[in-house]
Amino acid sequence: MHALTDSVESMEQLATVWRLMVLDRDPRADVRDLPGIAVRWADCRFAFWNCLTLTETGTGPGLLRRRLDEAARIMRAKRHPGFLWLFEDLLSDEARAGLAGAAARAGLVHAFPGTGMAGDILPVPEPSHPELTFVRVRDDELLRAYADLNSRAYGFPSQDGRDGIGGSSLWKERVHAWLGLCDGVPVTCAATVEADGRLFVALVATDPGRQRRGYGEAVTRKALYEGARATGLTRATLHATAAGAPVYPRIGFEPNSPIGFYALAG
Repeated sequence: MHALTDSVESMEQLATVWRLMVLDRDPRADVRDLPGIAVRWADCRFAFWNCLTLTETGTGPGLLRRRLDEAARIMRAKRHPGFLWLFEDLLSDEARAGLAGAAARAGLVHAFPGTGMAGDILPVPEPSHPELTFVRVRDDELLRAYADLNSRAYGFPSQDGRDGIGGSSLWKERVHAWLGLCDGVPVTCAATVEADGRLFVALVATDPGRQRRGYGEAVTRKALYEGARATGLTRATLHATAAGAPVYPRIGFEPNSPIGFYALAG
């Protein structure tokens, strides 16, 4: 268990940032704060924009079962699949021990793990990488390249990523989204966005054929550097996949709550 305040911060950052992103994708999207459940569901092809999370602390086994049943009911009513992001340190010890069984009874399956991370790490030095040129996303062509990198990295069809951020004014203006180019070809990307007095790191991806070369760390540092320079913020947060988790402590991030990503079974 990590400090509960850190885990709450990580959950609240998800709810804050995803409200912004989902409403950018569709102003009519399902964005609600229900008892114990934050709904942030664009109902689009980009599964990461279809999101629920549990918001209470100290959730016991009985309440967890009710919340999981409600989350599954909401997810079944949608056209497109998405994930329940479950910050495990917000559960009681007894609820965590019975989580797998409670999820199965609700018709949910564990899709993959993640980790919330945060740190008072800003400003960071201006980054460089001998093989990369950094370009900020300011037009639709660069935004499509950013979407396509995420699709390739996470195994989505290219149209799914484009359905999430393609054509967005937010991503070209308010989000500090950066591409790393190698010989003119986009190979890595990262973004930061201001959220409740913090910089949130979003949608970091590297082309699967170009990984393990330090590209992801370099472009994440670039997005943090530029975001901090623009906002003056000193604290940053993110949610890491298992593949990305080893990178961020090198920048200064510390892990807080484990995150379980749950999808509907079958």
